[in-house]
Amino acid sequence: MTTTGGSVRVDAWVWAIRLFSTRSAATKACKAGHIKIDGVTAKPAQPVRIGDTIRAVTPGGERIVVVTGLIDKRTSATIAAQHYNDLTPPPPPKTERPAPILRDPGSGRPTKRDRRLVDRLRGRP
Repeated sequence: MTTTGGSVRVDAWVWAIRLFSTRSAATKACKAGHIKIDGVTAKPAQPVRIGDTIRAVTPGGERIVVVTGLIDKRTSATIAAQHYNDLTPPPPPKTERPAPILRDPGSGRPTKRDRRLVDRLRGRP
C-alpha cells in the first residue's frame, strides 16, 4: 500500500522495499544502529520522508537508497523498486587468486620440498 501522507516508519519502509527479508530483521537492524537516515542513526519508529537518504547495512552488504515514494506494505520487487533510487556503488572487482593446490587422497602430509614448490607457485619467497 502506498501512502500519500507524510511519513512511514523506517523499519516498515526498508522491509517493504526488500532490503530485509523480515520486518523483525529490519527492526533489529535499526536497534543495532545499522540503518541511518541522512547520516543519523535511526530508531525503528523514526519516520521516513520523500528525499531522505538511507544507508543500511544488510546481510548482502551496505546499501544506499534515496526515498522517492512511501510504501508500508511488502509488494512485488518491481513495484518496490519504484519507491527508491539505489545509489549503492558497485562492488569492487574480485581479485584473482591461484587455484587451490589439491593433493591425492592418502598421499600423507606434504614434505618440505612440496611446501616450497607450493609457495613458489603462489609467489611467496
